[in-house]
Amino acid sequence: MLKKGNKLYSILTGSCPKCHEESMYVNKNAYIFSETLKMHEHCSNCHTKYKIEPSFFYGAMYVSYAVGIAFAVAAFVISFLFFGASRNATFISIIITLVVFLPIIIRLSRNIWINFFMNYDKSLVKK
Repeated sequence: MLKKGNKLYSILTGSCPKCHEESMYVNKNAYIFSETLKMHEHCSNCHTKYKIEPSFFYGAMYVSYAVGIAFAVAAFVISFLFFGASRNATFISIIITLVVFLPIIIRLSRNIWINFFMNYDKSLVKK
């Protein structure tokens, strides 16, 4: 399905955008809240530095807005259109969805943001 070398692979797995060999995050579980944002300084395989410049991931805030909207629209479609929930129940389901998926939205946004600036390099892959 998802193969290394595809940006979508790096975005969905949180792996290094250059070699796709190592997770960028100290802990793969996004729901350990004290470690949701903790990232390695660089990839142990290809030595790519993740924080290209100070405050690099501030740009991910713009991406998180779009990702949050996507999650909210999905919650709306599921609750209102599929289940026929009332307006208030639909609103509550959107809020609950955004709160529950907040760590995932944050990480997806960072993964998308870094993949705007880095591309997969086949020569860096372990053989």
